[in-house]
Amino acid sequence: MISTVAAFVLALGILIVVHEFGHYLVARWCGVKVLRFSVGFGKALFARRIGPDNTEWALAAFPLGGYVKMLDEREAPVEQHELHRAFNRQPVGKRFAIVLAGPVANFLLAIVLYWGLFSQGMEELRPLLGKPAEQTVAERAGFVDGELIAAVAGQKIDTWQELRWKLLQHALDNAPVKIEVINGRNELNERSLDLSGISTEHLEGDLLQQIGLRLYRPDMPPIIGKITADSVAERAGLAVGDEVVAIDGKAIDHWMDVVSAIRAAASREIEIEYRRGDQATSVRLTPAEAVENGRRLGRIGIGPQETAFDRSRLMTTVRYSPVEALSKAIQTTWETSTFSLGILGRMVTGDVSWKNLSGPVTIADYAGQSARLGLSYYLKFLALISISLGVLNLLPIPILDGGHLMYYIVEIIKGGPVSEKVMEIGQQVGLALLVMLMAFAFYNDINRLLSG
Repeated sequence: MISTVAAFVLALGILIVVHEFGHYLVARWCGVKVLRFSVGFGKALFARRIGPDNTEWALAAFPLGGYVKMLDEREAPVEQHELHRAFNRQPVGKRFAIVLAGPVANFLLAIVLYWGLFSQGMEELRPLLGKPAEQTVAERAGFVDGELIAAVAGQKIDTWQELRWKLLQHALDNAPVKIEVINGRNELNERSLDLSGISTEHLEGDLLQQIGLRLYRPDMPPIIGKITADSVAERAGLAVGDEVVAIDGKAIDHWMDVVSAIRAAASREIEIEYRRGDQATSVRLTPAEAVENGRRLGRIGIGPQETAFDRSRLMTTVRYSPVEALSKAIQTTWETSTFSLGILGRMVTGDVSWKNLSGPVTIADYAGQSARLGLSYYLKFLALISISLGVLNLLPIPILDGGHLMYYIVEIIKGGPVSEKVMEIGQQVGLALLVMLMAFAFYNDINRLLSG
């Protein structure tokens, strides 16, 4: 819990500072005086005045947001000699640039993070398939154990994560997609994966599991290779080298059988039969409960015995030159942004369920999970959330940046500013919409936690 909260607060702080600094920097470039730069809302916990304009830099009590307060006649009287530095006195082009700078800063942050990750390189799982789940789309398409996916709809695929991303994009079209695979004899074959029956109700879940595609796993024997100190397994008397024979009377052949049986038995007593040398015995224990991706799973604190297998067959390091990495970073940011907008549009039309909308609880959960996986995974999470924040702020809702941009576009078209009355009504409507979205996102978050 502590690591999850810390990872969430850090991510939120970075995203807010970057977003507001975009507004601040362009406002200064346009000659607008900035009165306050605040991270958070409400009472200031810390404040200090810095710079030639004596700008107040503050950290406030409620951290879910921030703002840049500029000199503006609509909020307070402005002295005659500073009128030219008031935000409301600026040409519409400058006001447009200042407001747009916040979301643009979030997109730029994502590009920088992706560029660093793609340049440094990441070791990731290759899209090597295990035997597909029975009676699934993948089984009907003819996928077999040991095939390597090479391309989806003509686009080259290098990692398991890329496979998930591409199929997620195509799943929204509810149509067949061509998959190129390489079998164990290095022969190239093509499969047609019919996604017309795939549910888009829970896109944040494991889409590949719904399709029936499984990651290849090396055949490991059910022998305990390591035991966590003071774990359920250690307290029950299990030891390194024990071979699991059966769990609750069901025969065990592979290590993944052990994993599956224990995961399904959270807080429920089970009997583990095992062999130690020539002696067969059994023990009853209750797996501890852990929560992963909103699911309650059983854990007893054991790991498999290390076996010799070709790691290069399972893993690949994706690395690009600095120029290629920049191009890939821009492409990834663009694709993610347009995909997010597409999802929002389909929610409005009813083609995609509103259950896919996530709030701060889910985001905090993902922050904690990615941080525990390592720095590179956390930075990828940060890039994704930065894009989401940029997209959200561009929505034409009056209280958001996108709403102000909408007013400025109307001003450019009609040759004059939108009336104060219209803006006041827009603010009220925008606030109501935003509260409704937040309430729905919170409801989805709580529902995920309760339903698992």
